[in-house]
Amino acid sequence: MINDIETWIFDLDNTLYSVSDQMHGQIDDLLGGFVSEFLNVDRVEARTIQKAYFHEFGLTLRGLMVNHDLDPEVYFDYMTREELYDMEPDPALSSALTRLPGRKLVYTNAPGRHAELALSRLGLSEHFEAVYDIQAADFVPKPAITAYSELCRLHAVEPVKAVMVDDIINNLRPAAELGMTTVWMKTSAEWAQDIEVADYVDHVTQDLAGWIDGLLTGQ
Repeated sequence: MINDIETWIFDLDNTLYSVSDQMHGQIDDLLGGFVSEFLNVDRVEARTIQKAYFHEFGLTLRGLMVNHDLDPEVYFDYMTREELYDMEPDPALSSALTRLPGRKLVYTNAPGRHAELALSRLGLSEHFEAVYDIQAADFVPKPAITAYSELCRLHAVEPVKAVMVDDIINNLRPAAELGMTTVWMKTSAEWAQDIEVADYVDHVTQDLAGWIDGLLTGQ
């Protein structure tokens, strides 16, 4: 398999690292505060709007942009707080990525500055040629296949020679439709429970570094 792959595409949050309960809670609280302040509503109404936009648009940010003309830079400035990034370096994953041949990209629904901070704290920045973030995708989030096609266009990715790894199984469907090999990073998150492995998923792992090591050993 390794010899046939030119590009490895990794999701970020809950794929290259596990989002701690504390970090998740802090981000959720920040987002609620932002929606409340921006729309001048109380926290209860803000949460209702937040969830509705997430389900309708795939991203609360997108809903605020479409319905309320939000400048995304205002959102990014509010939400990006260095004190949130409490993750530790991951030498095992760094070692595995070092030995994995081919170029590596990060594909995230988050802004680029979030990806840069997270990769830096994890000690993984050097492994990735580029980050394809929500801004590069013109604020069209996964799993819209148009965003995946744009990734391939911008970074000259040949889908049949690419692997995509993501913790959200639905995000792998468009990758498979384009011809990519897919890897589901199954986590203990609530949305990953009681889900059957779909036919568009080629591999499943709960240990990314171990899975890469297994590929390298078996090549």
